[in-house]
Amino acid sequence: MTGEATKLRKLRHIEACLRPESQYQGVSTGLEAVVWPYRALPELDLEQVDLSTTFLGKPLSAPVLIGAMTGGADKSALINRHLAQAAQRLGVGLMLGSQRVMLERPEAQASFQVRAWAPDALLIGNLGAAQLLKGYGAAEIMRAAKLIGADALAIHANPLQEALQPGGDTRWAGLSVRLREVVPQVGLPLLLKEVGHGLSAEVARLAVGAGFAALDVAGAGGTSWARVEELVRYGEVRTPDLCEVGLPTAQALREVRAAAPGTPLIASGGIRSGLDAARALLLGAQVVAVARPLLAPALDSAEAVEAWLRQFIHELRVALFVGGFGSVKALEHRAAVGPAILSGR
Repeated sequence: MTGEATKLRKLRHIEACLRPESQYQGVSTGLEAVVWPYRALPELDLEQVDLSTTFLGKPLSAPVLIGAMTGGADKSALINRHLAQAAQRLGVGLMLGSQRVMLERPEAQASFQVRAWAPDALLIGNLGAAQLLKGYGAAEIMRAAKLIGADALAIHANPLQEALQPGGDTRWAGLSVRLREVVPQVGLPLLLKEVGHGLSAEVARLAVGAGFAALDVAGAGGTSWARVEELVRYGEVRTPDLCEVGLPTAQALREVRAAAPGTPLIASGGIRSGLDAARALLLGAQVVAVARPLLAPALDSAEAVEAWLRQFIHELRVALFVGGFGSVKALEHRAAVGPAILSGR
């Protein structure tokens, strides 16, 4: 694929993600069924609720990451700059889109290099798992991280997306063995993440065995990248049932937490409100990641991204307040001692 063709594809991904058809239509995250504990006498003040936490050794003002979105095109550079500026101002983390394009096409590097805008933020790079069967190894992972000054790097698994993408990577046999070879050779924390179709208990066990430092469950219920690929390819979704395949975010969190106790978890996939975030933390996540709701604001300005995130974080603070939790640590303790309750709906 030529450089111009790659840029066009990245732009078409952005356009597709903004369309409502890119979202799961018949599958929800399952978070709405988690009963949030309500305490009429919270015995604390709203402004006293402490949302600060630490993830992968970096302090965060709230347990929030800006999720992986894009890179490789001029518009991607604008988006990533606005996201990075907002992350720095608010003290939250930032995950970048797949960096394969910048390793293979140096002219794309600028769209990923955001350290100047976010010198203190937790910054997480991103490469595709399938590339580890196509010549990539520890050297490429370290190079991707070094070029952007990343604190950690995510390896994303996206077999359904690849299967529906023209020329997608569909040879995945032997990847688990390859991960066990490569991950221990990398000198920075690595995360395994899905792109929106969910990690299962079995995959979580494989990931922990390979040495991943954290897992991003990226469950179903938000953006379906299978749908995105069909929108890019055909202008419409032609296999809607297949594009709905995935583990809902709440189910993925429960499975992964049980299969990999003690492993730090990121909850993403359809996180749309502060209450969604609170419920995900109650299910055992350490932080949540939000992507699609920030895409349109990021096309506008850093201020628009910041405004959306401030409201999101405010909602999270209110949820903890009315639940009687004075801090994220207190909520983590509650998550550790007992499972969240389903409403039965």
